[in-house]
Amino acid sequence: MTSPELDNLVKLGVLKREPGVQAEFDGLVRSGRVRLRDAGSKALSPEIRFDLAYNAAHALSLAALRWHGFRTDKRFAVFQALAHTLGLEARMWRVLAKSHERRNLAEYEGLVDFDERLLADLLAATRVVQDAVMKLGPIPRS
Repeated sequence: MTSPELDNLVKLGVLKREPGVQAEFDGLVRSGRVRLRDAGSKALSPEIRFDLAYNAAHALSLAALRWHGFRTDKRFAVFQALAHTLGLEARMWRVLAKSHERRNLAEYEGLVDFDERLLADLLAATRVVQDAVMKLGPIPRS
């Protein structure tokens, strides 16, 4: 499955075409679901919950990209493609993009700069991604 927008990302070198593999898709979905579940635990620190929620969103978004037969080595691209892989609204993508920026600040510069509101928005957006991914079904055969 493809779209002109995803094809353009291939031309720009952001995405690569690569047939999806069901076992990889299933593993990404499983990883995303477990992380999202754990991110909901209020017994964990907000920083850990944010990290889990972000990584859940990434795994599930990558699963959607792989389902459509694409791969990328750019973490941000999986969120950039969500409008085309899952038909998600821009507001969902914006939450994930902001979370990506904050994750990078924490990961590469040691600046932990997010609040409970962003965490709540990230959890909600990730649940939307999860619900959409669960509706995809098995990877279509070529």
